[in-house]
Amino acid sequence: MLHHLGLRPYKQMGQNFLVDEDVLDRILRAADLRFRDTVVEVGPGLGVLTKELAKLVSRVIAVELDRGLAAALTKMLAGFASVEIINQDVLQFDPARYVEDRAYKLVANLPYYITSPALRHFLESDARPELMVVMVQKEVAQRIVAKPGDMSLLAVSVQYYGNPTLLFTVPASAFYPPPKVDSAVIKVQVYERPVVDVPPEKFFRVVEAGFSRRRKQLHNALSQSIWLPPNAAIETLRAAGIDEKRRAQTLSLDEWARLSRELERRGFL
Repeated sequence: MLHHLGLRPYKQMGQNFLVDEDVLDRILRAADLRFRDTVVEVGPGLGVLTKELAKLVSRVIAVELDRGLAAALTKMLAGFASVEIINQDVLQFDPARYVEDRAYKLVANLPYYITSPALRHFLESDARPELMVVMVQKEVAQRIVAKPGDMSLLAVSVQYYGNPTLLFTVPASAFYPPPKVDSAVIKVQVYERPVVDVPPEKFFRVVEAGFSRRRKQLHNALSQSIWLPPNAAIETLRAAGIDEKRRAQTLSLDEWARLSRELERRGFL
């Protein structure tokens, strides 16, 4: 099909096209689709998944950065009135503009190089999806579903907004051209409101400060990133019930929330 269209995969865009029908079927089942659903698809590529989505739901909004692919998709899927192709960088895409007040689901084979910013873009938008089924690099999927002790900024960023589950892994051979690493599909059930009662701007200021120097003990990382007075970080951590010698990756979301509230109470946020 690429040859017929006069196109080729661009490595710099992370273009690896899914060619395994079994994986395609498993993604569709994971999305728990109903005809009334609106689906935003990121990186539709050659439209293999897009076409199947169009058969199952009332509206598909497919966001494709590659101009050549977007033009080809518009022609190939012209028979599906429910499909709208948006030729745009997904990080500039405003879901609220297209879905308005309707609930929607996000289905995506995310390019590896934009996985983290793309996930945060949708989760932090004014119109968050109710469900996300996304294919990402296997290692990244494992980071997203991590538990305290092995947390990362990405894990906290996703788990603040929803509950992620790693569904299954996908071998490199399921794509053309095959990437150098395996992938995995994760499902994120997005909460109606964040899991902890701390505004995101304050919560993530603290979390980002903690992870900015993840090799350091937490009191040192906070002191150097939020510019706290001498001993203030240690006193604040103890007041929040957190050992000052711990490191950022060991904290749960509830502990980050307690720390954020204590920093705010003391006038540091």
